[in-house]
Amino acid sequence: AGGRARGAVRGPALTLALVALAACGSKPRELSDWERRNAEAPAAEEALVLPAYPARANLVEFGVGAAAGFRFFIDRASLAVGKDGVVRYALVARSPEGAESVTFEGLRCASAEQRVLALGRPDGSWAIARGAWRPLAAPRHVTLFREYFCPQNEPITSGDEGIRALESGGHPFAKGLGGSLR
Repeated sequence: AGGRARGAVRGPALTLALVALAACGSKPRELSDWERRNAEAPAAEEALVLPAYPARANLVEFGVGAAAGFRFFIDRASLAVGKDGVVRYALVARSPEGAESVTFEGLRCASAEQRVLALGRPDGSWAIARGAWRPLAAPRHVTLFREYFCPQNEPITSGDEGIRALESGGHPFAKGLGGSLR
């Protein structure tokens, strides 16, 4: 009768069992504010609704420092903020020679990403783009993010707020003034 009892746990297995039991009674670790914000699932992306093709009368220019002569415009009529927090807008890029590129884009402030949603065609129609969300890289996107549409990394609350920011040369929160365009 000096043998081990059937089913007895010894050595490392006993230690693991005790640690597992002790963990069952401990409080879960509290998440930091950053962990809570980033653990939330992103809002479902809204269905794509294409705006009317940009009209010259609706364009408002914004400056981009290192643009090699290009001029950039946002179509006032297309600028909107979705319930998903994505700022959507039609962007017109004009070369020094006058050639234009038109895109309908989304800017996701929460993750500092940009996506081309549609490409403008010469006949004034749109072609749906299938691109993925990408980190901001082009100076025009970084400028829109920092100075106009995502001050302090938060999306503007409306298209009107974005238009006022464009017309005044930047959002007051981006300028560090703490003012409001809302």
